[in-house]
Formats: sequence, C-alpha cells, structure tokens
Amino acid sequence: MGMRSRERYVKQYPEDGSLCQLHTEETDKCVVNDECSPSSCVVTEWAEWDPCSATCGIGMRRRERMVKMPPIDGSMCKTEVAEVEKCMMPECHAIPCMMSPWSDWSGCSVTCGRGVRTRQRMMKSDPAECTEELEQTDKCMLPECPQDCMVSDWSEWSECNKSCGKGHTIRTRMVKLEPQFGGSACPESIQRKKCKIRKCRTKKTKEERGGGGGGGGGGGQRRRRGKQGREAALEEQPGCRMQPWTSWSDCSKPCGGGIQEHFMMAKKRTKGAVVSSCKDRKEIRACNVHPC
Repeated sequence: MGMRSRERYVKQYPEDGSLCQLHTEETDKCVVNDECSPSSCVVTEWAEWDPCSATCGIGMRRRERMVKMPPIDGSMCKTEVAEVEKCMMPECHAIPCMMSPWSDWSGCSVTCGRGVRTRQRMMKSDPAECTEELEQTDKCMLPECPQDCMVSDWSEWSECNKSCGKGHTIRTRMVKLEPQFGGSACPESIQRKKCKIRKCRTKKTKEERGGGGGGGGGGGQRRRRGKQGREAALEEQPGCRMQPWTSWSDCSKPCGGGIQEHFMMAKKRTKGAVVSSCKDRKEIRACNVHPC
C-alpha cells in the first residue's frame, strides 16, 4: 500500500481580498499489489544455473537472484535468493582408466618440408567405456625440399637462317621454374645445328669472265666478297635485284631463349630471272638465351 496525490490551482481569488479557503492538494491511499506488504521485498530474476558439482554421477547445482528493494518496514527480506537442486552426470566408471606415460615423439614423416609426427601410450586397465586417446599427432617442419629446375619441351626447329648455302637452325625451350633450395641447375635452353639448302649462285662480272682483264688483276671486283659479300651475292642473282637487309626485329622473348629475324625483299625481277633464285629471304638468330 502507498499514497498518491493530486493538485489544483486558484484561478480567481475572492473579491474582498481574503484568502481562498478551498484545498489545493488532495492525497489518497493506493494499492499496487494486494500481496505486497510492508515486510515484503522486490528481487531480480533468477540467474543461470552453476555447473554441476560432479563430473560423473549425481552432483548439485546452484542459482541465485538479487534483492532489488528491501522491505519498507526495515525487516529482513524473507524471499528466497538462492536455490539448489540435484544434477545428474554420466555414470562414473567403477574402475578408472589406467594409462601408461606418453612415448617419445616419432621422427617426422618426411625428410624435407612439412610432415607429421606421432606418439602413443598404452591402456593399463581395460574398462569397457574408457575413452582416453591412445595416439596424438603433431605437425613438424624440416628444411625445404630442393626444387630442381623445370623446363618446357623443345620447340620445333626453326627455318634455316640462310636461303642458300650453309646456315644454321635453332630450337628453344622455356624455363618454367627456377631451381630453389639447392635444386639442380637449369639445362641449356637453346640448341643450334647446321643446315644447307642449296649452293648459292652468283653472277660473274665481265672481268671475271674475261680472265680478269685490266691492270688490277680483278682485285677490285673481289671486294664484294668482304663485309657485304652475302648481300652482293644475293643482289647478283640472274635477273634479280634485291633490297637491302632490314634491321633485326625485337627478340621474341625477354629471357629463356628467343629469336630475331630480318628480311631481304626482291626489288625487281627481269624477264630472264630464275623464279627459284629470285625470292624474298629471311635470316634467324638466337637472342636473350639467359635463364628467366
């Protein structure tokens, strides 16, 4: 039981100036809860149950709640703030599991890299429901395994780098994985072999056909066999005029063995030109043969 109140205000005082004799506040008794009494108290909700006091068989567990407001008459709170009950756990073994000590760890399962190791123990007693583990595993790490170099298969042999006479052809392979942790080194990534298409035909000069007439003994004509001997020979194909060799192309690979090409194009063919000898030419050479 408690008290409640209400108020009102004077809107107009008496004309004679006297005080207003009416009450401006009123109180009344109130009941919030019929069961509530001056000796009752207010408590919180129950907390969760504590764990069972036993790991097997029968044990006890407890839960509590707090007093939020004590009795207004100053007496002790009579409401229960603690509760205890029995709890049942799995049945206890009549005979405990008797185990031997753990053995030493075994060697690692691998000779390099990541593996596992194990250790065991024995069961001394044999209860029917003993669930203790008898083996444990653990990760182990040894030095990294050597990784040998890995290369791709050989490419096809390239075309001969000469259109006539002796030349060479090449084939390459790529380095797919560099050696690591002491693995074997990479093998060669480029191979070369000789090739011969046909004998080059050269056009003789008048001096050469006439026995080298003139004071120089033909020496002035042989200069064409020097630095530009190949270009001169090609330009002298019967009835065929060739353009100069182009510059070498960029290497096809930045490393691991690539190729470069350059070309000589037929500039002009006369009616008497031999078709097989008056064709565009291409040369190939290896480049960037170092491993990636």
